Amino acid sequence: MESKHSDDVIGRARVQDTPELEAYYKELELLGAGALWTVANDIEPWEPKTASVPMLWKYQALRSLVLKSSELVTPEQAGRRVVYLVNDNRKAVSAAVGWLYTGIQVTRPGESTSAHRHKASALRFIMEGEGGYTVVDGHKITFEVNDFVITPNSAWHEHGVVEDGKTCIWQDGLDIPLINALEANDYAVYEGKQSLQSPTNYSPLTYGGAGLLPCNVHWDKPYSPLFKYAWKQVYPALLEAAKVNESSAFDGIIMQYSNPLTGGHVMQTMGASIQLLRAGEHTKAHRHTGSFVYQCAKGKGYSIIGGIRFDWSARDIFCIPSWAYHEHVNGSDIEDACLFSFNDLPVMEKLGLYQESEYPQNDGFQILSSSVQ
Repeated sequence: MESKHSDDVIGRARVQDTPELEAYYKELELLGAGALWTVANDIEPWEPKTASVPMLWKYQALRSLVLKSSELVTPEQAGRRVVYLVNDNRKAVSAAVGWLYTGIQVTRPGESTSAHRHKASALRFIMEGEGGYTVVDGHKITFEVNDFVITPNSAWHEHGVVEDGKTCIWQDGLDIPLINALEANDYAVYEGKQSLQSPTNYSPLTYGGAGLLPCNVHWDKPYSPLFKYAWKQVYPALLEAAKVNESSAFDGIIMQYSNPLTGGHVMQTMGASIQLLRAGEHTKAHRHTGSFVYQCAKGKGYSIIGGIRFDWSARDIFCIPSWAYHEHVNGSDIEDACLFSFNDLPVMEKLGLYQESEYPQNDGFQILSSSVQ
């Protein structure tokens, strides 16, 4: 029978220190070595163990400070103006949760950032504004509120807002902490502006319509050729799916943003999803490996993460650490609520590290211990 949660069993390290052993450890330390049994139980936990804590960032509390950054520094000075969101337990690596980074970026009308690239992959979820655009490897993409945009690793990219537009704010998501932990990141600045390789919105117009794929266009890159997933198509798809599908017990109506050529994740290291919670819906609790960053795209409600209630409304951002029990509740009995999220599931799945389990209580709901407004 499998032993759980007790290290006082054969197969676990349970050596008692003695003066002789302590002297031995010091000898090893002088040679840059150590005895495995002194750390084995910490580095080989009984079950997945996260260093992150669940957190909620209220957009209305942050918004004025995000806008203030556009008064204090220029895009030329800062590269891009972002207020990044950091987990209380991941400050050393600038992560929001696990090995994922997120921040809130602002660009004013007539402004643009310099083109650059890096090994870290990036994504954007548009929060407010009009006339915003991005240029990814020579492909110019315009975006609107609640659109989801990807910037794959090593792709040249820049962002801007047209002169007659309105200040744009969006959430950035990157795997910078992961790529830095792997000691594989880099950064390069493009000299001047990228030359456009195709008509504006070529990517979403070519790959984003009605499930039809062009037969005469070749795409051989390991990420999605669809750089923008438009809310005006995504939200109706959720509503249509809700008409004929039962909700997931844990996530409501949930759909993965995917590479239209493969059906897989949009990028090699980060995936993203959008989910709809019907009016009054309360999902059951479960947990899984993989870190998640959420943004409320529509409606209001709350999530219970590790027994703590986090109340969210439109534009609020929150995180769920790996292996933390969580459940979601739509706070309205009339309207639906939608949650956007991005994650590191492509890494977990490719490395064979994904696992999940349901909350053990019969009703599947957690015992509430405290609340965060």
